[in-house]
Amino acid sequence: MYSKLKNYLADELKKIQSAGLYKKERIIVSPQDAVIKLEDGKEVLNFCSNNYLGLSSHPALIKAAEKGLKTHGYGMSSVRFICGTTNLHKTLEKKIAEFFGMDDSILYAACFDANGGLFEPLLTSEDAIISDSLNHASIIDGVRLCKAQRYRFANSDMNELEEKLKKAQSQRFRIIVTDGVFSMDGNIAPVDEICRMAEKYDALVLVDESHSAGVIGKTGRGVSEFFDLHGRIDLITGTLGKAFGGAIGGFTTGHKEIIEMLRQRSRPYLFSNSLPPMIAQAGITMFDMMSETNELQDKLHDNTGYFRKKLEQAGFDIKPTRSAIVPIMLYDARLSQEFAARLLDEGIYVIGFYYPVVPHGQARVRVQLSAAHTREHLDKALDAFIKIGRELEVLH
Repeated sequence: MYSKLKNYLADELKKIQSAGLYKKERIIVSPQDAVIKLEDGKEVLNFCSNNYLGLSSHPALIKAAEKGLKTHGYGMSSVRFICGTTNLHKTLEKKIAEFFGMDDSILYAACFDANGGLFEPLLTSEDAIISDSLNHASIIDGVRLCKAQRYRFANSDMNELEEKLKKAQSQRFRIIVTDGVFSMDGNIAPVDEICRMAEKYDALVLVDESHSAGVIGKTGRGVSEFFDLHGRIDLITGTLGKAFGGAIGGFTTGHKEIIEMLRQRSRPYLFSNSLPPMIAQAGITMFDMMSETNELQDKLHDNTGYFRKKLEQAGFDIKPTRSAIVPIMLYDARLSQEFAARLLDEGIYVIGFYYPVVPHGQARVRVQLSAAHTREHLDKALDAFIKIGRELEVLH
C-alpha cells in the first residue's frame, strides 16, 4: 500500500514546489535573540520570531530553569492527575491567574492543546460556539472536536457577529471566541464591542491572548487591559512560547468552575505529560518580572511605533496594526519568497507567508518586533527593506 501513497505524496510535493509554495526550514545554531547565527555561520537580524519581549535567552529565566532542573529534575514522566503535579506547577497556575485577574488557571503542553481541549468538556449539541473567521487553527480544531452548533462571523465584523448571536438564541449556552491579536494581520480584535454583544445576547467570551499577552496593554496584560475589560472576559487561553519566555506550554485561565471541569475532562490535560519543572520554574520567574516593571513592554511599543512609521513613510503597503506584528503586503506568493530571500542576503531574517497560511492573493512578509531590537537593528532592517523594495519594484 505504501508504494501507492508514496507516489501520491511525491506528486503532491512536486505540485507544491512548482507552485512556489514549498516551505523550507532555516537552521539556527544559536540562542533565540535579536541576532541569531545560521547553520552556515552567517549572523542575521531576526525579525520573524515571537520573542516579543526578548525573554527567550534572558539570563534570569535561564538561571531559574537551571534551578528547577536541580530541585525537581528533568521531566515528570507522568500526567498531572497521576503523579505529575509539583508545587511549581501549582505556583505557576496561581501566578497566571493573578496576572490576568482570573480565579484559576490550568497548564497544558501548548496553547494548541489548551484550545483543543477547551470546548468538548464544557459544551454539547445543545450549545453554540460563535467564532471569528481568522481564529487560529487550534481554535478551529478545538471547535471541530465539540458537538456544539457552530457559527462563524467575518473577521471583527460586529454586524455579522450580532446576526449569528441572534440565530444562536435557541441554544442553551453561547460562547464567542476570538484571537486577541490575529497573527497574520496583526490587528487587535474589538473585544470591547464583543463584550457588549455578549452581554446583550447572554454569551460567554473567550479570548486567545497568544500574540497579545505581554505585548499590548500598558503592562502587557493583553486585550482586557487594552480595552479596560477586567471582569468581563470569561476565559483566556495563551502560551508561554511567545512573549512569556518563548519556551513551551499553554494555559487556560478563567472562572474556577470552568477550570475545575477542564481538570476533570479536558483530554489534552488528562493524557499529556506535565510541563517540565524547569519550564514551570522559569515561568514563575517571568511572571514575577512582568509584575515588577514595564520596561520591556515600553521598549517593545517604542520599537513597533518607530518601525511601522518608517515603513509607511517609505511607501510600503502595511495592514493597520497596533500590535508588534507588521505585515508588509506583497500579494504574490513568489514575490514574498523572493523578497524574504533577498532580505536574508542583506542579513535580515524574515519569512514570506502565502497560501494556505494566508488566503490566496494575500501573500506578505510578516515582521515581528521585539524589545531585544536596538534602534541600530531597526535602522539596518529598514534600509534593507527599502533597498529590496526598490529592486523588486515594490517601491517606486
